[in-house]
Amino acid sequence: MGLENVKVVLFDTFGTIVDWRGSITRFGERLGRDKGIDGVDWEAFARAWRAGYQPGMQRVRSGERAWTGIDTIHRERLDEILGDFGIAEHLGEDERRDMNLWWHRLDPWPDSVPGLVRLKSRYLIGPLSNGSVVLLASMAKRAGIPWDFIFASDTFKAFKPDPAVYTGAIELAGLEPGEVMLGAAHNDDLAAARAHGMRTAYVNRPYEYGSDQSVDFEAAEDWDIVGETISDVAAALGT
Repeated sequence: MGLENVKVVLFDTFGTIVDWRGSITRFGERLGRDKGIDGVDWEAFARAWRAGYQPGMQRVRSGERAWTGIDTIHRERLDEILGDFGIAEHLGEDERRDMNLWWHRLDPWPDSVPGLVRLKSRYLIGPLSNGSVVLLASMAKRAGIPWDFIFASDTFKAFKPDPAVYTGAIELAGLEPGEVMLGAAHNDDLAAARAHGMRTAYVNRPYEYGSDQSVDFEAAEDWDIVGETISDVAAALGT
């Protein structure tokens, strides 16, 4: 089944469509100015917060913990690191709750929305993300991300790369696996998608993690499409 058979294009979101590191850094810098919090390396704070993402999800994937949504995982990690950065004493519960919603307000990479608009002209598009439905919908509304629908972790009560996410998306689309494509900046995500028969598009984001980046500097396999932007994916699919 060739690329001409693709009908739905799904995307990983954190890092592929939106710039979580830059967004969290900017929110932190604004908070620091507003609260008079000096001396915080907000970029390091963003990376430290994100560092709790995979371990938090892995406890769910392994069965160590019952299903727990990403907002709870983000909040638990936030509470762990606030003291490390000297921020905890400046923040009450309402402010911490609002900080956790920064993940609902992430900014897209500059190429993301234009590329998605091109794809939407011909294909159904949506996220296939470990974010929650409300997180992804809120992010899209704020940033003008033109999803047709949202496939989220709480749709399937599972986190990628659990097979239930990929097979569940194919089932909900009502299509053959080869009629559904996943676009992602993460080779392991694409490998899991390919293992379930999906088509694959790699979008290179070698600066996603900043100094913490250790993988995904380039395509690791012969994915169906390899590009530097979402518009490259759109062009390869004829839009």
